[in-house]
Amino acid sequence: MRPNEIAEVLNRPLSRELLARDLTRLAYVAKDGTPRSIPIAFTWNGSEIILCTTKNAPKLHALRRNPMVALTIDTEAHPPKILLIRGRAELDVVDGIPEEYLQMNGSYEMTPEQRVAWEAEIRSLYDGMVRIVVTPTWAKLIDFETTLPSAVEELVRRRAEREQS
Repeated sequence: MRPNEIAEVLNRPLSRELLARDLTRLAYVAKDGTPRSIPIAFTWNGSEIILCTTKNAPKLHALRRNPMVALTIDTEAHPPKILLIRGRAELDVVDGIPEEYLQMNGSYEMTPEQRVAWEAEIRSLYDGMVRIVVTPTWAKLIDFETTLPSAVEELVRRRAEREQS
């Protein structure tokens, strides 16, 4: 997929809405060769998806070995709205708590007092984190109104062909 095609998908209003959500599902190949899909908080900076994790997270070994990932950001209501993204993860070890980590956890329902306590706990626990930076190399938006999964699109096309004969 060309960069301008990816940008077109990611700049659609529904994509922007999904990119503002709290959680994505990160899929990667684990060190033992089996697939993993985990929910993880994220933030979108306009060109990259940023995830943050502990420096000792098992997924880091797997991502160093095979940095190719897939992300799913979706809704729970019917019909679902789904943003699928593929890309390459780059790992950035940082001292302290990345600002993105604090941003991506900003929409959870916390009182101001809970937020202060949470940040203090995080700062006392982590001496650093790893930013997982994913640059999209492919993207698809599925809303079940104007866009469908490719297999369903194929079935719709076949049905239309049958009805024309």
